[in-house]
Amino acid sequence: MSRDYLQPRRFHPALLFVFIFFVLFVLHAPLLQLPYFWDEAGYYVPAARELLLTGSLIPRSTPSNAHPPPVMAFLAACWKLAGFATIVTRTAMLTIAAFCLLGIFRLAERISNTQVALAATICTALYPVFFVQSSLAHLDMAAAGLTFWGLRSYIEGQRAQTAFWFSLAALAKETAILTPFALLAWEVLCPWLRSKDAESLCLHVRRNWSSALLLVPVLPLGIWYGYHYACTGFVFGNPEFFRYNVEATLHPLRIFLALVLRFWQAVGYLNLYLLTLAGLLALRRPALRSENGERPKIAANVQLAFLAVIFAYVVAMAVVGGAVLARYMLPVVPLVIIIWVSTLWRRVRLWWAVVAMVVLAFVIGLFVNPPYGFSFEDNLAYSDCILLHQRAEQFVEARYPMARVLTAWPASDELTHPYLGYVTRPMRVLRIEDFSAEQLLVAAEARSAFDVALLFSTKYEPPHPWFEHWRAWQSWKMRFFGYHRDVPPAAAAEILGGKVVYSETRDGQWAAVVELEQIMEAQAGVSNHYFSIR
Repeated sequence: MSRDYLQPRRFHPALLFVFIFFVLFVLHAPLLQLPYFWDEAGYYVPAARELLLTGSLIPRSTPSNAHPPPVMAFLAACWKLAGFATIVTRTAMLTIAAFCLLGIFRLAERISNTQVALAATICTALYPVFFVQSSLAHLDMAAAGLTFWGLRSYIEGQRAQTAFWFSLAALAKETAILTPFALLAWEVLCPWLRSKDAESLCLHVRRNWSSALLLVPVLPLGIWYGYHYACTGFVFGNPEFFRYNVEATLHPLRIFLALVLRFWQAVGYLNLYLLTLAGLLALRRPALRSENGERPKIAANVQLAFLAVIFAYVVAMAVVGGAVLARYMLPVVPLVIIIWVSTLWRRVRLWWAVVAMVVLAFVIGLFVNPPYGFSFEDNLAYSDCILLHQRAEQFVEARYPMARVLTAWPASDELTHPYLGYVTRPMRVLRIEDFSAEQLLVAAEARSAFDVALLFSTKYEPPHPWFEHWRAWQSWKMRFFGYHRDVPPAAAAEILGGKVVYSETRDGQWAAVVELEQIMEAQAGVSNHYFSIR
């Protein structure tokens, strides 16, 4: 590795970590006591809680998804020390996020300079998906952070450290194995592509077996899957999980559509396109010059190594994964940000002003929903979703404490597991898949099995969605991505044979409670009896 990359350390890593954590904690302070959300409530928190209570690495109270247990074990350890509370969970995840941002800073500083590192770290921290995921109990942040530390060691040519970091990343989340695989594939292919007269495109040219160290992360991951198989009889999670995330995704058209979505998430999602456009426009300008000559760029071989990792994630995440969630791309989006920020620093005199505008766009993206469908967990819409559910479920618990409640996931878990932070005691639930007309019609035929219905928006519907009138796209979404239209509360009440007794709306999301006729009649009978006694 060239000595051009070596720079003196200007900040002690421990002090920088403490500073980053403090800033994250302050920015997230209003969100730290929110109840658990969506996949947190559906798998990760129950799995970590069971590990805390029973010591079992494989959850029994919920179907195992075969995710490696280190992040859940970390949460269980934090609860053991500080108590089981949402603020403890979210503070623990902020610790992981701070470690991740420190890795981004050190990686960018290593391949460029401190200015680029600082700007790229700020951009990443305030990018809506990263910001929200910083305090949510998911696996992707830990996998991303360990990947960045592994990439830094890889660039420095420290193969043992590289294998260590990438092994931890794969144990944080199995998809992190893509990074060492991508780097190994590039090391194999690169020597066949480079020209004698051109600058070397290969970051490392090896004539020994040191490249095989990139396969080391397979060993601990394989041991985990072997243990999981011995305990459950399944390698990659329960059959439904495997069907949804692998078997149901292997259709050529679905892969192509997901490939487009993954590419968009890597370079344009939630105002990231502004940074990409600024970087592309900057490429048309000559490099700025100083007394020492042109401002240096990130070495081509480093950029190509990054591109190999980005390409691997875009393709692999298009092939597997039933839900095309943006958080799955967290290990590569910061790499894109680093490259574009370095390009702006090198070619645009007022580069900091451009970066400031991008940061402002990211902050706006946290609060303002985009003109296309997106997951609630990708900006602060998730807090609106939590508050809507919490208030509606508290209403149901207070007014109908003994009722049988018709609802869909995740509210079905929120009503039956008080430790998730929504209700004070378990309620009886009849679960349906969603609030489409088809599901509600099926539920209406069994209306004697429930007393009230808790309805909510399961996805964001923009006021003027893109491709709204393109029937093919609507059909593809329903066929490949589980899309459906939620029936509005008034129409749902008519289908179920009841009336809306509670309704609230927040920025395109809604929640409602429908009381059925039988409970209305029962309450009326009680009231009449009370009146006659008086």
